[in-house]
Amino acid sequence: MTKVSLNGTVLAESNDTVMVENNHYFPPSSVNTSLFSDSNTSTVCPWKGTASYYNATIDGTTVNDVAWYYPKASDKAKSIEGYIAFYKNKVTIE
Repeated sequence: MTKVSLNGTVLAESNDTVMVENNHYFPPSSVNTSLFSDSNTSTVCPWKGTASYYNATIDGTTVNDVAWYYPKASDKAKSIEGYIAFYKNKVTIE
């Protein structure tokens, strides 16, 4: 079981993550998206496509761009389309 937490609050937990470039991508159903808000940030990966980002708010404190996902992944990255990954320097992954 892989679990992601922020300040003691669990953001995601799953046995079914997909590893890509040393990042766990979590199925959307395993993520507590009620703690998330959309970020205005986006980036482009040459082989995965355009990533969108989430901010997370815990106890009134917001951490910007804590997670990212590919809403329309390229053909080479379809296995992670819609799955959510987290920045290791902003959360605890165990």
